[in-house]
Amino acid sequence: MSGTFALRTWWAQRPPAIGAAALATGVLSVGLHQTGYEVLSRVLLALAAAAWLGMAADISARLLRGRPEWPVGSPAALTVVPATTMLGTRVAALDRPQLAETLLALGFGLWVALILLVVRNWERGMPGAVFLGCVAMEGIAVLGSVLAAGLRVPWLAHTALVLFWLGLAFYLVGLWCFDRRQVAVGTGDHWMASGAPALSAVAGARLITAADSGLYLWNKDDNTVLRSISIALLALAFVWYCVLAAAELLRPRTGYDPLRWSTVFSMGTMAVAALSVADALRAAWLHGPGEVLLWIAVAVWCAVLVGAVRSLADSVRSTARR
Repeated sequence: MSGTFALRTWWAQRPPAIGAAALATGVLSVGLHQTGYEVLSRVLLALAAAAWLGMAADISARLLRGRPEWPVGSPAALTVVPATTMLGTRVAALDRPQLAETLLALGFGLWVALILLVVRNWERGMPGAVFLGCVAMEGIAVLGSVLAAGLRVPWLAHTALVLFWLGLAFYLVGLWCFDRRQVAVGTGDHWMASGAPALSAVAGARLITAADSGLYLWNKDDNTVLRSISIALLALAFVWYCVLAAAELLRPRTGYDPLRWSTVFSMGTMAVAALSVADALRAAWLHGPGEVLLWIAVAVWCAVLVGAVRSLADSVRSTARR
């Protein structure tokens, strides 16, 4: 019984972290699918789905009890949106458009319900979670553009394009609010400074792919602008990636923290961005670096998973002693 109580206590403290774990695992599943490692991709998809279902069940139970006890006004609350849409993006590749559409609608509904509650609490000196405003919107844009190409629905691509540009505006606001000192002292979510533009580059690449699928979505000049912006976002994400990696080497932060799932997400998204831009712009030379970045992210995912398991074991042991 003490072990069960400890598990419940550990879980109750970590709904946003479980969402971040689902998000990080989902983006790695997408990357592994892009590089042809289908079996491993599906294994991670199953783990991401399990984490997402656990998070959804936990939030639903809290709401039914009338005790949400969830940081609905904090940036971390938005984690549920990209976790939902990233799962939908991978599901869409399994030729399950109805389920992907449902996840898109759910992700958009969650974004509408949460965004104003979160934005009103933004201020200067915030942690990296402030970039979730951008990540949430770009996650919807990614899934929307994927479904637009697959289902040949122009209005969905146009909506995704609007969300793509709004997501970039949210990134600029997040950059203004972000506490730069987090680069040196942050324990994980500061990597969102790279993950947000990386996911924006993925959204841009998927929009380009939708336009190249035979749908007439916008004119040639607009497509050229979109290509240039996607390249610029990929470059920006990579610059941030290098800065953050250098800061980690100079000031190692090796202890486990649930915020490290945000690090995994950002590193994995950097890889997916390189692979997606490579496909959209037919830049084959980006595939090699993209795959290297992907396996680095997988290695970090393994390390963070070990830390999470040890954290659970420590929690169970400490409760058993009482």
